[in-house]
Amino acid sequence: MSTAATETLSIVVEREISYPPEKIWRALTQPHLIEAWLMKNDFKPVMDHHFSLRADWGTVDCRVLAVEQNRTLSYTWAAHGLESVVTWTLTPTGTGTRLRMEQVGFRPDRQQVYNGARAGWPRFFSSLEQVLAEIQ
Repeated sequence: MSTAATETLSIVVEREISYPPEKIWRALTQPHLIEAWLMKNDFKPVMDHHFSLRADWGTVDCRVLAVEQNRTLSYTWAAHGLESVVTWTLTPTGTGTRLRMEQVGFRPDRQQVYNGARAGWPRFFSSLEQVLAEIQ
């Protein structure tokens, strides 16, 4: 049996950001800040919390899988018939934080969704950096 049919694609965006992990963590976990760079939401950084991200194009259904304050945040991301997992990793550096986002689980037959996410995440990162520049 071939494994090619079950292989999935993933997206990784990684940036060096000149803020401490604690500040970036706030932008990743506080609902009003998440709304400013990503989407409207009812997020809580609590294991197994079900939440949704809402945009004019639709809703993403999510569930928190992992929370390690200032280090790791992971949640399911279900939209457009795609079930995937988004994981944020914050690594302190000498000048700030290396922020890594990985979204795994794109099926090869969902190329359009994959391409949309691949284009979207760098834009979300830019918005996140703008939000970080504005918060104290």
